[in-house]
Amino acid sequence: MTAHSNTLPSGNDLAPAPDAPRHPTAAGAARLALVVGALGVVFGDIGTSPIYTLQTVFNPADPHPVPVVTANVYGVISVVFWSLMLIVTIFYVAFAMRADNEGEGGIMALITQVRRRCAGRGRKAALALAALGVFGAALFLGDSMITPAISVLSAVEGVKTIDPDLEVVIVPATAIIIVFLFAFQRKGTTVIGKWFGPVMAAWFSALALLGLGGIAHHPQILRALSPRYAIEFMFGHFDIAFFALAAVVLAFTGAEALFADMGHFGRKPISRAWLYLVFPAVLLNYMGQGALILDDTANLSSPFFLLAPEWGRIPLLVLATAATVIASQAVISGAFSVAAQASELGYLPRLRIAHTSEHQAGQIYVPWINWLLMASVLVLVFAFRESGALAYAYGMAAIGTITCTTLLFLYIARTRWGTPRWLLATGGGLLLAVDLTFLAANTMKIVHGAWLPLLIAITAFTVMVTWQRGRAVVTAERERQEGPLRAFVERLRQGEPKAASVPGTAVFLGRGKDTAPLALRANLERNHVRHAQIVILSVETQPVPRVAESDRILVDDLGSDRDAIIHVTTRFGYAETPDVPQALRAVERRQSEGRPLDLDRAVYFLSTIQLRAGTEPTMSAWRKHLFIATAHITADAAEHFRLPRERTVIVGSHIEV
Repeated sequence: MTAHSNTLPSGNDLAPAPDAPRHPTAAGAARLALVVGALGVVFGDIGTSPIYTLQTVFNPADPHPVPVVTANVYGVISVVFWSLMLIVTIFYVAFAMRADNEGEGGIMALITQVRRRCAGRGRKAALALAALGVFGAALFLGDSMITPAISVLSAVEGVKTIDPDLEVVIVPATAIIIVFLFAFQRKGTTVIGKWFGPVMAAWFSALALLGLGGIAHHPQILRALSPRYAIEFMFGHFDIAFFALAAVVLAFTGAEALFADMGHFGRKPISRAWLYLVFPAVLLNYMGQGALILDDTANLSSPFFLLAPEWGRIPLLVLATAATVIASQAVISGAFSVAAQASELGYLPRLRIAHTSEHQAGQIYVPWINWLLMASVLVLVFAFRESGALAYAYGMAAIGTITCTTLLFLYIARTRWGTPRWLLATGGGLLLAVDLTFLAANTMKIVHGAWLPLLIAITAFTVMVTWQRGRAVVTAERERQEGPLRAFVERLRQGEPKAASVPGTAVFLGRGKDTAPLALRANLERNHVRHAQIVILSVETQPVPRVAESDRILVDDLGSDRDAIIHVTTRFGYAETPDVPQALRAVERRQSEGRPLDLDRAVYFLSTIQLRAGTEPTMSAWRKHLFIATAHITADAAEHFRLPRERTVIVGSHIEV
């Protein structure tokens, strides 16, 4: 999936400097802090799956029900165990997390690597692989809508085990929790972030204890760890097992988070948390639920909550609700991160992004995405009304993202590491076979809800590729109107067009160093004004999360050091928010001798474009209108680049697409 935004600094941020003395106690405490932090952010989704997975597998109302007999219970538990082992432990923890992009993980990090490595290898391959990655990111956005709905619903449904008459409060209570959850986003997760890890540590401890209690009543369930039961279930009862996979996939929803959050916690803390606590805890709970079902099939109504003694169900309900809210928080933050990175890579318009922490760059809030998600989640809650109805929609979103990630990873394994083809064919073939089997099973549930994430993903994918195409058309037309920069500067040096010189510094933001900004042309040709110091500035988004300060700027005197016209290129990573005035401070220091910049009083000029649907066959008519409609959510450029509003001038023009 997707790349998530988190509440903690990266593992590298907490690591001691190479030459610093390493105190064993301090180093151990730092590692423990990262592991606990990862529990709170990374594993919320996959850690709350035991609430509803087995209940969905054996749901008697399912159109393809799994008979509740001993062999099937053993087989399902075995399939759950080996699916977690293959997809999460082997693929994500052992392999995918090594395919980072400058320390960042997630499907957007894979897309940037693929785009970079496809350069010069053929346009068709680059387009196909990039489109695959974008579709995976679009599926994750669908996942971001479904996760809060199914997670909070499944937790609140636990009230039925306390008093069946409380069923009427499930949907209203869920809606209230979700409204509060999204309303809180603008404040950031700093306030409650420090509680995420301890709450989830308590949650996983409860999972393990409840599971051990169930296993104690039926210890034979431990036999399900043998792959024999999974194989016999899959091949001996394929007509049943195949459809069961559409629900088994719920056991590893959230697996993408392990990869996506790697940049904020580091590979080792996430791996340790999974191997030493999360995996054992969820596995024990699944086996405990299996034992409970074998004891009495009536426990199928809510096997997770019925694992607890009657006196412990209210505390468990409270803890489960807190855990599902945390799981929802993680995926919402991930949606913010994916949308922000997609915007920086040119797949979405420039979005308004608020940084909610002065110390941790990864904490961001994207208002437009937040309110879109809230509206979508509420619609899902009121439309589906129970977690079981959402289960198949959830599974399709998860396995679709995982399959896209696997395909991109295999390409990177070949081009980045030179992995032999025979090894990719065998190991990668096995992983793909598992993914595609789960995917095929979920396609059988399209009419039962799996259509929902596909519809969301297709819509988001269409918007993203349309924006990318329309942006390319607008850029080409804009470059034609702007004309060559060096030729324009040469005319300016020769006194054309004639303009009155005024003191001070003017900064003109442009698209690159090849063309003259429209605002510069307008200021000279219409206003007949030229500032004493002219800076033509372009902002580049690099295919890396963050750019080192030493590589932040590049100054070009445009062929002459005799006058005060320079071009400055500022570079930012796709995970950074461009701060143009701050970046220009480095130029100010460079120019301190000769012609210094006066940034404290500098005037910034922006060009704004009004789009119109033209007659040229650049895109189909409906895509032109979609592109123009999408452009309306574009964030204010002055705010995006952190320009001082009182010293920013906006010059307008229009372009037909």
